[in-house]
Amino acid sequence: MFKRITLFLATNLAVLVLLGIVMSVLQGVFGVRLDGGAGLLVFAAVFGFGGSLISLMMSKWSAKMATGARVIEQPRNEAERWLVETVRRQADAAGIGMPEVAVYDAPEINAFATGASRNNALVAVSTGLLRSMSRDEAEAVLGHEVSHVANGDMVTMALVQGVLNTFVIFLARVVGRVIDGFLSGSRDGEHAGPSFFYYVIVFVLDMVFGLFASMIAMWFSRHREFRADAGGARLAGRHKMIAALERLAQNQGQSTLPNQIQAFGISGAVAHGMRRLLLSHPPLAERIQALRDAPLDEHAVRQGVVS
Repeated sequence: MFKRITLFLATNLAVLVLLGIVMSVLQGVFGVRLDGGAGLLVFAAVFGFGGSLISLMMSKWSAKMATGARVIEQPRNEAERWLVETVRRQADAAGIGMPEVAVYDAPEINAFATGASRNNALVAVSTGLLRSMSRDEAEAVLGHEVSHVANGDMVTMALVQGVLNTFVIFLARVVGRVIDGFLSGSRDGEHAGPSFFYYVIVFVLDMVFGLFASMIAMWFSRHREFRADAGGARLAGRHKMIAALERLAQNQGQSTLPNQIQAFGISGAVAHGMRRLLLSHPPLAERIQALRDAPLDEHAVRQGVVS
């Protein structure tokens, strides 16, 4: 688990550092001052949001490539027919376009949703889930993933990451310039230009601020998992959603999902202490208790979905 978190942070920080290098090259080529003020903020926003939005637009394609997921065009058997029809029914109930439905080969019980919009999404389940879960439990997992799509969680997370990246890039360079000016003895910023130490300082600040940004992003991610659980309970029934989470708790292990889509899987990791700040999912026990403590959904009761 800690290795996966380290890889996730390293990837995000590498992106930030790469953006910083690109900005430095642009500054040197075009002579534009990007070390403070509105110009820096604009460039930080362009690069900060650019990476997140490109990743969002490519999310379905990259998820299919990374997991080897096979989209069900024509169901091959009764299980695949059930998957497609269940997702279709839940998508209609949630008021979204029909997502692509896919299966990927993995031993663990897991599923994920991704896509650029509510009407252009992908819902995929692992072969381990199909082998190990009952239909009621699998229905709840699908409801959880459809709720992610209906809530616009993929877009929200991309925007949150874009905002965080923007401020990391901006603040690292503003603070770096102040520190560099102090160390060079020119606190009014009139020294010849950024020194070698400025780039070292910015590199370190990118990592430090990037770590705090990742904590904030993971807090948002944990919050949206509770919402998706509630959505799954509305679409499939609270008792089914609780049973699905209990089954996940019994079989929780290392995920084989690639780092870039682990936050969109239903099964999270286990951690204690400060490591919890970097988890994309709340502990399953907390998610189960939140569902048990939630008031009855009267609309779901009227529609015949027993809570």
